[in-house]
Amino acid sequence: MKQQKIAILGAGPSGLAQLRAFEAARQAGVKNLPEIVCFEKQNDIGGMWNYTWRTGLDKNGEPVHGSMYRYLWSNGPKECLEFADYSFDEHFGQAIPSYPPRAVLKDYIMGRIDKAAISKYIRFECPVRWVTYDESSKLFTVTVMNHRTGKQETDEFDYVVVATGHFSTPNMPYFEGLEQFPGRVLHAHDFRDALEFANQDVLLVGASYSAEDIGSQCFKYGAKSVTISYRTNPIGFDWPKGMSERPLLLRLEGNVGHFSDGSSKQFDSVVMCTGYLFHFPFLPDELRLQTHNCLYPDNLYKGVFFQSNPKLIYLGMQDQYYTFNMFDAQAWYARDVILGQIALPAAAQRQQDMQSWLARHEQLTGCNDAIDFQASYIRDLLEATDYPDFAVEAQAELFKQWLRDKEADIMAFRENVYASTVTGTLATQLPASWLDIKDDSLESFMSLDFIEANELDKVD
Repeated sequence: MKQQKIAILGAGPSGLAQLRAFEAARQAGVKNLPEIVCFEKQNDIGGMWNYTWRTGLDKNGEPVHGSMYRYLWSNGPKECLEFADYSFDEHFGQAIPSYPPRAVLKDYIMGRIDKAAISKYIRFECPVRWVTYDESSKLFTVTVMNHRTGKQETDEFDYVVVATGHFSTPNMPYFEGLEQFPGRVLHAHDFRDALEFANQDVLLVGASYSAEDIGSQCFKYGAKSVTISYRTNPIGFDWPKGMSERPLLLRLEGNVGHFSDGSSKQFDSVVMCTGYLFHFPFLPDELRLQTHNCLYPDNLYKGVFFQSNPKLIYLGMQDQYYTFNMFDAQAWYARDVILGQIALPAAAQRQQDMQSWLARHEQLTGCNDAIDFQASYIRDLLEATDYPDFAVEAQAELFKQWLRDKEADIMAFRENVYASTVTGTLATQLPASWLDIKDDSLESFMSLDFIEANELDKVD
């Protein structure tokens, strides 16, 4: 029997999950594993977690993938993204707070990766140019630009796994007068350092997580004021003095923004926190997932297999409460289908399964419902594979507590602590308020004197 060949597009969290799934099978002694080639546009693994000062184009003239900014901290509990087979305790050798900064989280994510084991599969600086599928041969043809050789390369594959993410192509709206605004205008994708906006009046357009977090960052690092403009509903937190929300921006006149409630204000900079587009320029229409950011994209059986051609696999395309452990659950399921350990049902049965999830999705009425929905989706995947079981439902309850903690104090929710659902370890507490910890490098963070759980009552 001819060895199968798999193309994985992207070596970020989703692509790495797929590589680890196959590597786990190899270590378990599974025979007749497919040949795997992973194409990565950047020069390192990590995807969105690779912080770069670059915006626009990278050194090869390719669009910069990352939207990561310097002072980002986890905006959800680390206990909800903990790997089932690799705990924070194991990585750091000690308890740490529930909301670590970017560099600390990346160190944990990369700590689980056996770079020597997976690097042999990855071709770096190889953005994918085009993918086609031949019905007669049942093979995909993948064309990439290898920037290390300066040549375009083409190869054939039995399966293609799209793991390129969907938070890298900005959705950039237009407002009247934007081209005459005298200050800086950028999308959240190009936001890199909150210090740039110190002593400025900053306008953020959008009312979701990026506006919430970038606004908090700008406030923390010295912005004079932060105004969040919403289209439909305000975010609604009890913002500190200097932060406020206004309804939809209508137009800009010079450096003055005019809003739908008749108010106006002068601004130095405008940041569009208006989300991202699903963008797969390397796929023809018949293979391209066309959706919006939601918990269950249509046309993906099990949220993974493209309905009209299930040999095309999409990972991590959902809106996300769960992240890394959900990508693992998807990758293990996809691996077992490829290996023939899980049989895909006929198209009609796949459609029926999708419709049942989509119908349930339509009935969701709030964040708690959405969290439970995604938890049950992950549980459905886990039950079919040998991926280590983890407390999905307990993590759902932590997510709900996280929402309550944010509601209680948006500037201090990162000071709360939770117990790991993997090890039971209670997180330590930050030794100062989140607003006062300005150096969040890995070295600085790990040198902080965290407060142990049994000392919290003394501090209170």
